[in-house]
Amino acid sequence: MATEKARQGGGDGGAGRWPGRRAVLVGGAAAAAGGAVLWRGELSRLWWRLPGDQRPRVAGAVDFAGARWVAASSANYRRADRPDDYAVDRVVVHVTQGSYTSAVKAFEDPGHQAAAHYIVRADGRVTQMIRELDVAFHAGNREYNERSVGIEHEGFVEKAASFTDAMYAASARLTARICARYAIPVDRAHIIGHVEVPGTDHTDPGPHWDWDRYLRLVLRERTART
Repeated sequence: MATEKARQGGGDGGAGRWPGRRAVLVGGAAAAAGGAVLWRGELSRLWWRLPGDQRPRVAGAVDFAGARWVAASSANYRRADRPDDYAVDRVVVHVTQGSYTSAVKAFEDPGHQAAAHYIVRADGRVTQMIRELDVAFHAGNREYNERSVGIEHEGFVEKAASFTDAMYAASARLTARICARYAIPVDRAHIIGHVEVPGTDHTDPGPHWDWDRYLRLVLRERTART
């Protein structure tokens, strides 16, 4: 399950982050105008030019059709403007080591200091808790948090029965959409387990996660949509 031991990649509030491309454009335009005052109406029409972390968000909007929206605590992610400020080139597979309900409760808790973008239930239902625009604190490594989408799976690494047909199918559809959106190759170099993140002390998704099966399903979904 996503966690931020030693707060790696965690709640830095964006410290050290270079401004996104749109932020530079907007700032440069303002400077060139010599400090001229823009009318309120003009400002309202320029909201879409702001960096994504300042752009208005639609409450309950999801990035994966059919997902249920449940908001994670804002302490468990950082607002961003991906992929403009951070290129997204990884999907990280997690296992919750508990029930779906316990995972949602943890990600809603500001003291948990971690959350993934998605949770896939044993019955195949998908919940999104953080927008893909934003940096979720899920991998225990700041660079990997910034460049990846994290997907939790309900269950336990030591129980093969946790990983149902419905879960594999739903997760593969989700990962295929993410790969299509960011042009991520469907391979084991770009779709990885939490255990493979540098510096992590986690073992998920564990020995019972069928990577060959999963990659076949993701590739089939990806190919069907091209």
